[in-house]
Amino acid sequence: MAKVAFLGLGVMGFPMAGHLATKGGHEVTVYNRTAAKSKAWAEKFGGRAAATPKAAAEGQDFVMACVGNDDDLRAVTIGADGAFAAMKSGAIFVDHTTASAEVARQLDADAGKRGFQFIDAPVSGGQAGAENGVLTVMCGGDEAAYKKAEPVIASYARMCKLLGPAGSGQLTKMVNQICIAGLVEGLSEGIHFAKRAGLDVEAVIDTISKGAAQSWQMENRYKTMNEGKFDFGFAVEWMRKDLSICLAEARRNGASLPVTALVDNFYSEVEKMGGKRWDTSSLLARLQR
Repeated sequence: MAKVAFLGLGVMGFPMAGHLATKGGHEVTVYNRTAAKSKAWAEKFGGRAAATPKAAAEGQDFVMACVGNDDDLRAVTIGADGAFAAMKSGAIFVDHTTASAEVARQLDADAGKRGFQFIDAPVSGGQAGAENGVLTVMCGGDEAAYKKAEPVIASYARMCKLLGPAGSGQLTKMVNQICIAGLVEGLSEGIHFAKRAGLDVEAVIDTISKGAAQSWQMENRYKTMNEGKFDFGFAVEWMRKDLSICLAEARRNGASLPVTALVDNFYSEVEKMGGKRWDTSSLLARLQR
């Protein structure tokens, strides 16, 4: 059992922190910008709620975070009442936010100066993966620190891997989102084509999902896509945030991402249709206008 703080109790963080307390058996303290969520979590899981990131981090062996973006991450780490000011020597900060590799490297350097360690550890698997404790976690950082943190992360992960030094986890998450963007557009076009061709979409997917076209998106999203249901899941605005990180990094490293840029533009059209909070599979909706 470890003393763990968790910062950020959104649709991902709330269940992840819960698994730390229940499945992991850790002593958990939580912080959320909206204090009511911290209180609700503490009442449900029996942990402790803190008023600030700094108060949550004090005396902890591990501090986990899952917030919105680079600015939110800086706010809970090095901002006023940030966690970094209270973390003890030898502690480990694990960041599950999908953020830039640049901020991961900056915070890793800052943590090292303060006497503790930092791991960037973005996740994949969505809300369902967080709730069921089966997330994929992509990590960057020091190997010794990772080995200490991995058993704690295992409370809500089915796959966890160290990919390299600080920033490598975020870079791997970018690869993940680049691949997903193309897959969802391809699936959307396939379903759209099948409908226009007068085919039975369910029969088509039942057949091709047993071959080379199979994907997680196909298995888990084709039914709701075929029914025109998008009011759930990983929001378009979140995906656009992630893709903006990918495109910015590509401008730095010289990678060519023509399909990613195109799909990001398609998502901007979905937002204009009122789909900012629709699931990413709503790319189909713009084809069926």
